[in-house]
Amino acid sequence: MADLALTVTWQMWVTMAMVAISVAVYCRDKYSIEAASLGIITAFVAFFSFFTPEGVEGLTPADLMSGFADPALITIMALLVIGQGMFQTGALEGFTVRINAALETHPKRTLLTVFGMAFFVSMFMNNTPIVVMFIPIISAMVARLRGAASRYMMPLSFVCILAGMTTLIGSSTNLLVSGALEKATGEGLDFFAPTTAGLILAFIGMIYIVFLGPYLLPKHKDLEGEVSDAGKQYIAQIKITPGHPLSGAKPVAGLFPKLRDVTVRMVQRDEHALLPPFEDSIKEGDVLIVAATRSSLSKLLSSDSQYLEGMLSIAGFKKGEDETDKSRGSIVISEAVIAPASRMIGRTIEQIGIRRQTHCLVLGIQRRSRMIRKKMLDIRLEAGDVLLLFGYEHDMAELRSNRDLLLLDWATKELPDIRKSLIARLIFITVITLAAWPPFPIVLATMLGGIAMLATGCLNIRQAVRALNMKIFLLIGAAFAMGLALERTGGAAYIAMQTVETFQPFGPQVLIGALFLVIAIMTNLLSNSATAILFAPIALNIATITGIDPIVLLLTVIFAANCCFATPISYQTNLLVMGPGRYTFNDFVKFGAPLVLVIWISFVVMLPFLFNIS
Repeated sequence: MADLALTVTWQMWVTMAMVAISVAVYCRDKYSIEAASLGIITAFVAFFSFFTPEGVEGLTPADLMSGFADPALITIMALLVIGQGMFQTGALEGFTVRINAALETHPKRTLLTVFGMAFFVSMFMNNTPIVVMFIPIISAMVARLRGAASRYMMPLSFVCILAGMTTLIGSSTNLLVSGALEKATGEGLDFFAPTTAGLILAFIGMIYIVFLGPYLLPKHKDLEGEVSDAGKQYIAQIKITPGHPLSGAKPVAGLFPKLRDVTVRMVQRDEHALLPPFEDSIKEGDVLIVAATRSSLSKLLSSDSQYLEGMLSIAGFKKGEDETDKSRGSIVISEAVIAPASRMIGRTIEQIGIRRQTHCLVLGIQRRSRMIRKKMLDIRLEAGDVLLLFGYEHDMAELRSNRDLLLLDWATKELPDIRKSLIARLIFITVITLAAWPPFPIVLATMLGGIAMLATGCLNIRQAVRALNMKIFLLIGAAFAMGLALERTGGAAYIAMQTVETFQPFGPQVLIGALFLVIAIMTNLLSNSATAILFAPIALNIATITGIDPIVLLLTVIFAANCCFATPISYQTNLLVMGPGRYTFNDFVKFGAPLVLVIWISFVVMLPFLFNIS
């Protein structure tokens, strides 16, 4: 054991008490994380402004708040922006379309493919936006399979968390621990440092989910009366533009297989109207009059940019200022009802000039009273007709004051602008490539990626700012202040010495196992980021005392801090799936706590084989 001199001061005890109180405040959840974090930072700055231990430096207000400028935090924020860019452009929408097509023939294999895709992407990307993107995919699959969402939503969150263990940028936890090592030694962890052990632990965790999930996961029924548009049919038009995916499509038994969820009521070809059953192939220049639900139309717009271009060309949407003005916000789809006594009654969309008046496009018209086989632009509107609108968020919001149209705010939803999806994918792949290249700083790679997302129009400033989660920002800043105070006052070294004295007589394997278990418990009570920052300096102190490789101990912190399975408050993705899965707090304890124990035992058992620790 290395001899480590330690001066115990009263400020150290006060610091440890303040950290314990801070943890208790977070766990009680009485105050918001943002308010609690600001209060904690203020308390530490105030205390050390007057009671800095004699001979100790680095506890000035600037030092305590330096976490807000830490490269690890900047990297995390940049990754959130990149993830938002992937979401806004629907970069994974093509995958979703293929999944839905394969679901009917191979349901179990398709489910495994979806979870495998979520796992792979989460290895190289912050998993919060991944879960956001995959929740509707899983929901649609479960609805088609007539299963319970509660059997799949929690596994989705856990699979993404397990994937986050496998690379340096897979989770914010990994970056924060690497940042602590870089501060201490000048060099951080390698990009693939957690990969070997992380993949083994993830594989074990996946086996647990697959085989024990059917027994431990609840089977909650979906809420009755949930809002559904299954019966609301809109009349819409699809123009077959050059290179359109429907160009040349041949009918089978009078129907078009490529439009499985859409009913084609008429094909307008020049001056001729073709009615079902159809015999001719679709040609360039044709206009398809279709009946479809809002969901089906949204899927078409998100599946291929040519569908979007065709609908825009029908509505007279020319390339110009409105199409490129990203300051208007994100592209949204919504519904509006023709009000009684509206000036639009009895007139067509072209006569009204809705596009000119509102800057929004009418994608479809819904009328329940009778079947319509007219071109959408020839339909004369009636009171109670529902218009499916498409436009920028800013323009849609201005419709709230329109007396002729009653905007249904609850029906407003963002729509991915897939015209930028290829660019977003290229940016994402470039960032991963640069981050995996050792000479290139990860913080620089992610910052360039975020800037590229903005510069290429994949998202605007407003959307990028919205992606910067203030809860994460302040929580990590507060955790940095607590970790720095523990380190500079000697609290981290004291905890390390006590841990070593208690467990070292039983050998390094038991010592590391004890450290893992303590961190795993804390991460489910606090959060993975805060726990990682608090225990990274403690792990480095244990390495100094015992001579154990600091990389092994920091990997222990990474894997243990990522074991946030036992409570919904331990990680954002757990909170995200609570609603769709109808979970309770105890559901997470029942299914997640055993998984924490499985990962803990597995890590301790494989220590002698992977790290030569016994």
